[in-house]
Amino acid sequence: MNMNGKTVVITGASRGIGEAAAYEFSNAGANVVLVARSADAINRIAASIGDKALAVACDVADWGQVQGAITQAVGHFGTVDVLVNNAGVIDPITSIAKADPDAWGHLIDINLKGVFHMARAVLPIMRQAGGGSILNISSGAAHNAMEGWSAYCASKAAVHMLNMCLHKEESGHNIRAIGLSPGTVATQMQREIKASGVNPVAALDWSDHIPASWPAKALLWMCSPDADSHLGQEISLREENIRAKLGLVE
Repeated sequence: MNMNGKTVVITGASRGIGEAAAYEFSNAGANVVLVARSADAINRIAASIGDKALAVACDVADWGQVQGAITQAVGHFGTVDVLVNNAGVIDPITSIAKADPDAWGHLIDINLKGVFHMARAVLPIMRQAGGGSILNISSGAAHNAMEGWSAYCASKAAVHMLNMCLHKEESGHNIRAIGLSPGTVATQMQREIKASGVNPVAALDWSDHIPASWPAKALLWMCSPDADSHLGQEISLREENIRAKLGLVE
């Protein structure tokens, strides 16, 4: 997949899937805009990539900050061709009966409203350019209830529906909306899940998780016409045929 001349905005780019995606897209020739709250981390990653990377500190839960981040991206690289909505948190991991309402709502602000904010900010730019791709990180939690994960499951289910709405509304503008359900990935989020000791995911061994490079490769592939059969839906890296298509083997 040749991404020369394309600009990719990646949220949650300070570590894990977001960081891996930044390297994957830049290696394919793209300009990458790294968006995260952790300025030091994204500045370090951008410096290691070079002139084709821009680090923009931003809280995706804040609409004003998102508008500013996209303005910076367009001012620096001229346009936005791909948006990777990767930013997300798992806490609070707790029962509904004990959940702190503010903490529960804050997760929704990041995991759901953050996806909406980023999509809302890039859509006018993509429409004007004649198209683009919006790739949303989904989860098995979008379809399966998990004890202690009410906020996370609800947010991912909502992102799945938002992805479907994006496709219905924007496919006529040549804007491609696709979700990616990566399965369990060896990232900091899995360490937090493990530490919680809640539900079967916490019981998984570290060796059960796939490396962050796998979803990063999938995201790059999702920008190609080969992924068009999944528009408005999601791709699951749990499926062997998808792994085989991407050359991913354990």
